[in-house]
Parts: sequence; structure tokens; C-alpha cells
Amino acid sequence: MGVSRMRLFGCCILVVLGLILNESVLCNGGVTSSFVRKVEKTVDMPLASDVFSVPHGYNAPQQVHITQGDHVGKAVIVSWVTMDEPGSDTVLYWSEKSKQKNKANGKVTTYKYYNYTSGYIHHCTIKHLKFDTKYYYKIGVGHTERTFWFITPPPVGPDVPYTFGLIGDLGQSFDSNKTLTHYELNPIKGQAVLFVGDLSYADNYPNHDNNRWDTWGRFVERSTAYQPWIWTAGNHELDFAPEIGEKKPFKPYTHRYHVPYRASNSTAPFWYSIKRASAYIIVLSSYSAYGKYTPQYKWLEEELPKVNRTETPWLIVLVHSPWYNSYNYHYMEGETMRIMYEPWFVKYKVDMVFAGHVHAYERTERISNVAYNIVNGECTPIRDQSAPIYITIGDGGNLEGLATNMTDPQPAYSAFREASFGHATLAIKNRTHAYYSWHRNQDGYAVEADKIWIQITLEFADSSFIAKPNPAASGRWMPSLSPVCQLIESDSWNSLKDLRSPSQASQALSRTTSFSSNASDTDDIFLCWEALHF
Repeated sequence: MGVSRMRLFGCCILVVLGLILNESVLCNGGVTSSFVRKVEKTVDMPLASDVFSVPHGYNAPQQVHITQGDHVGKAVIVSWVTMDEPGSDTVLYWSEKSKQKNKANGKVTTYKYYNYTSGYIHHCTIKHLKFDTKYYYKIGVGHTERTFWFITPPPVGPDVPYTFGLIGDLGQSFDSNKTLTHYELNPIKGQAVLFVGDLSYADNYPNHDNNRWDTWGRFVERSTAYQPWIWTAGNHELDFAPEIGEKKPFKPYTHRYHVPYRASNSTAPFWYSIKRASAYIIVLSSYSAYGKYTPQYKWLEEELPKVNRTETPWLIVLVHSPWYNSYNYHYMEGETMRIMYEPWFVKYKVDMVFAGHVHAYERTERISNVAYNIVNGECTPIRDQSAPIYITIGDGGNLEGLATNMTDPQPAYSAFREASFGHATLAIKNRTHAYYSWHRNQDGYAVEADKIWIQITLEFADSSFIAKPNPAASGRWMPSLSPVCQLIESDSWNSLKDLRSPSQASQALSRTTSFSSNASDTDDIFLCWEALHF
């Protein structure tokens, strides 16, 4: 009980200081984690590893992966490879509650890279799906048929809760396997993955050994076949190697991984957008031309004004090379792109920018370097509530290892940084609040090494925009926050709405038979109280 009171007292202090919602707990250079990380060399798993095993049977489909197939989430692109012959390009699919099987036909392609010839790569778009529905799908023929499933997102809307996983720079090392396992077993269940680039790292092998594209596809299939991964191209997808006659950038990547770029009027698969639940996601390319009047520039200039924040209040950008990075690795590599596009990000109030490239983790404050803060002749980023939070999540575990050297002292814009492998989750709760957490591989699956409540940019959180709990609907969106929040139904809400601290809420709810005063519940009460009092 003493521990619970202390926790609640600490939470009250946080509320008074406004630390949770304004991210100002990490200031004056933020936090550089003192966690003692792994020292073993990062190595790729051998070709004989179980995670690379080929499915049984002649010409069995392998490397199965799905991604969103249209702009709003009512279509899915199903992709797979057959190694011996083209086989069937048909996908059979049906909803969980229906016996009616439907067919969709795809297309088959192959490519050659130096002395490698790919298998037969299939891409099939399933259209006209229902929102928020579980579908099964079957590919292959006869004894080598394989069946998988996916769940479509809810309809696009401002208060639709949805949880994304965040992974970058994954590769196929033993640490990569830990990252993927950690994500799969995280109790905060991601419904789709936002992948910020650098997939297989096949280009680290002699002649860009494309067999390592095949092993990577089989490795990640246990996740990619069941939930969409939203792809971003990184530098390890370039595969530009004129010394061996390979002069077409992105050749393996574009043959293997399709995205719905035409749905957002993009002219290339390296920059595009999708809507998913309450989020509008823009994918950019660090390794395509982005200067003024280039296709990517003109597309983004037209795309940002289209975002309807009353429909999709959360505006998220994925890009591979980080714009803000306090590690010595790849330092300032994203600077020219930042100079080009950051004024737009501030103008249109982008909420979060996720990047990879640096093999470590870092989260910034909401900052911009559009209006300079001149101190002793130096130009430094300043706090800006119209600017995004920048998060580097290039810590997937690839064979190149961790980026451990950091600039010292830690810049004021950097809120938290740590050189460990891991992944993150972003749980959007409603139109104003989202819960973000980062999970290092060395911890238990439920441990959050870094966590923060993120509040939507204030202009969009006025009284007409905030999602207030509806007593008649028993707090419609609150069950997505925590089990304890589900206790706050109409009767409880009427008694709690005027309470001014989480400790008062805890005392009030302790009278119910469903609430206990253990540490987990007191944490939930704090989070729920916060959500009810923004």
C-alpha cells in the first residue's frame, strides 16, 4: 500500500508539472540511458537456421507478405515466391464468418541480379474488402497449399484506436530474430508494422548475394503473412553496384515488395501515403531525388494540404535517414532533406517522424530548426509545439551492429537515447492522445524502456475537437486504454468527473469490487485519469 501511495504521489507531481502530455520531463539534454548493453558481435544466422527453412513440398509458396493495397485499407496486396515454376497466381480468400470463397488473380515477375536469378515473384491485390474483418487466404496448389489470415483495419475516422509496431534496419542476425520475437510477444499487440527501411542487408554479402533476400523473406514471414508491413526504402535497398554491372537502383526491392503508391497519385513506389484508422501515414524516400521541382518534392507539396485532420488527426511520416541525430554515426546525413521539407512539417503540424539508418534508439522533443535560436553564434533547434517528435528506431539488430558513439553533451533537443536493439509500439487512443513505448530486446516482453503519452498538436485539440467520454456509451473509446478504464462507465463517470487527481480516482474506484490497489492498477488509474482530463 505504501508503494502504491508513493506511485500515486509521484503521478500527481507529474500531472502538476504537465510532464506526461508536454514531454518536458526530459529537458536540459534529456536522458542518455545508462543501460549496460550487449557486447557480443552481431552476426547473421547461418543458412541452415530453422527460421530460414523452406516450406515442404514441390514449389510451395514461400516468403509470404502482405501490405495495404489501397489508400483507405479496404484492399490488401498479397505477395509470395515460388522457386521451381510459376504455379498458380490465384489467391482464394474468405471472411471468417462466411463460407463463400472468392478469387483474385495476380501477376508474376522475375529478375536477374549479377549471377542470381530470382524465383517467381507473385503479387495479387485483393479489393473490396470489409473493414474490421478477419479474412483467411490460401495460395499454392494441391499438397503445397498454404493458408494464412489477416484483419482489415477499422473504417477511417478521428476516434478510431489502432496500434502500430515500429521496426527498422532489421536484417537477419540472431539479434534480428530477438527483435522480431520481442515484437510478436509484446503484450501491446501491434496490428500493423511501420517499417522504416533496410530489410535484408543482402548487399553486405559478396556481389549483393540475393539469396539473402530469399532467406529474409522466409524469416519475417511469420509476421508479414498475417499483418501488413508498411514499407519504406532504405539505403540497403539501393543495390546499386555498377562495378558488377548492376546500374538500376532498388531492383530487388521493387520486384519483391509492392506498395499502393498509385492510390495517392505518386509516380514511384518510394514515396506514397495511406490512411489507416485515425492515422494518415506519409512515406518518403531519402535516396530518391527530393530537391525543388523533383517528382517527390512536387508530390509532397500537393499531398500535405490534402490531409483532413478532422478525419485522420494523426499525421505520421516515415523516412529512412533521420533529420535529428545525436549519434556520431550518419551524423547530419539527413540535413539537406530536413532543410527542404521541415518548414512544411511545421506548417502542417506533422505529429511524428520515424526514421532508421542509425543503429540505435533516440527520441526528441517537439522541435524545429526553422526559426533559429541564436546562442553564442550557434544555431540550435528550439522547442516548437507545431513541430513533430522525431524518433530514430534503426535498432532492429542487423549484422552491422550497434551505433554506440554519441555526441557529448547530449543536445537539448534529444529527450532519450540508448544504443540497444529493440522495437517500438504506437497505440493511438483517439483523436487527441496516443501512447508510445520503446522495448529493448534484453528486457521482458512487457517492459517499456522509454514511454510517453503524445498529445495532438494544440490547434487540433480545441473544445470542438476533443473526444470527451460519453457516459451514455459507457466511455466508448476507454476500453482501448486499459482494463481499469472499462470500470468507468456511466455511474462511475458521474462520480469521477469532478475529481482532480489520480489519487482521488484511485480511492473512489477502490470501492468497486473489480479494482485492486496493486501497482499495475494504480498505473492504469493514472493513465485513465489523464485520458479523462485532457
